[in-house]
Amino acid sequence: MTRIPTVTGPVEKRLTPRKLTDYTDYKESLLRWLSKLGKNPARRQGYADETVRNVTYHADRFYRWKWDEIGRYTTEITPEDADDYLETLVMSDEEYSDSYIHTAQKCLKRIFKFWNAQRGKNYDWDSEFSFSSDQHAPKDYLTREERQAIREASLEYGSIPAYSSVTGDDRDRWNAYLAQRFEKPKTEVTEADWERANGWKVPSMVGVSLDAGLRPIEVERARTYWVDLQNNVLRIPKEESSKNEGNWIVALSDRTTDALERWIDERENYDRYDDTDALWLTRYGNPYGSSSLRRLLHQLCEVAEIDYENRRMSWYTIRHSVGTYMTREEDLAAAQAQLRHRSPKTTMKYDQAPVEERRNALDNMG
Repeated sequence: MTRIPTVTGPVEKRLTPRKLTDYTDYKESLLRWLSKLGKNPARRQGYADETVRNVTYHADRFYRWKWDEIGRYTTEITPEDADDYLETLVMSDEEYSDSYIHTAQKCLKRIFKFWNAQRGKNYDWDSEFSFSSDQHAPKDYLTREERQAIREASLEYGSIPAYSSVTGDDRDRWNAYLAQRFEKPKTEVTEADWERANGWKVPSMVGVSLDAGLRPIEVERARTYWVDLQNNVLRIPKEESSKNEGNWIVALSDRTTDALERWIDERENYDRYDDTDALWLTRYGNPYGSSSLRRLLHQLCEVAEIDYENRRMSWYTIRHSVGTYMTREEDLAAAQAQLRHRSPKTTMKYDQAPVEERRNALDNMG
């Protein structure tokens, strides 16, 4: 294991002493197993030093990304984490090479082998990413019709009848539902809880993402002072942008601005926002991450009756639709500004006609 760092410098600077000790112990176990057994445990064959070196660097980068995503330290890894991480690399403004992302993919697979062999897991991760010449093109996006359906589903999501419209047994059943939803005794459910169930948090978050193509990390970092209701824009400061490249002014539609205004008024009623400028938090008071946003989008798809079983339907799918249709409606420069891309090369991924428009062209061609 000589010349192979157990923990890289950025991780050492990031973690507190006790967390660093825990992470170092974890990495030592991982690297030792890879070196001695990882290639073929049955034959006690390990990987070459260069392979193990790749794993230690890519593991540290993956975990730093995950700690940012969930807002806390952990050594856990799941197939969903791996998919989200690779998607982040594929769609990154930093233009990672096919070789780099492919190596990251292989390193993650080796980490899963360790978890299966040494940590009692049964992960069967088969990444859907391939690395042909066009692998940097967006993998999936919402069609125009699906964008509208998701926006409308956000208005229906979690909604219940108005308090004044139900009485007797019906009201009692809804009180029981709200007690379970908000994790409180049924006797403590109030009319305010009925109003909260029909709140504007999800519609505002979905609307801003449909307009601005928010990355998951931007949903997490969004602050109330980003919102300029008077001018229908988000103003994202350089130090809080996901790429830390500059101040961004992002256009919002009138309907999104209306939803945001209603939500900002509503959020003042919730204790979890008393000591934070966070624009959106989960009901547990935590920031949204890739996993929670993916679950929400899947639930919205179910409301909208959009089949997502055979699609890579993550929050990035919303972002990809913004890039695709902004490019079609305006131009690459408009899409670059709206998506906050540092390099125009990144935006050029979206300079392709959506499949339904190509199909219409074929119909018109006869």
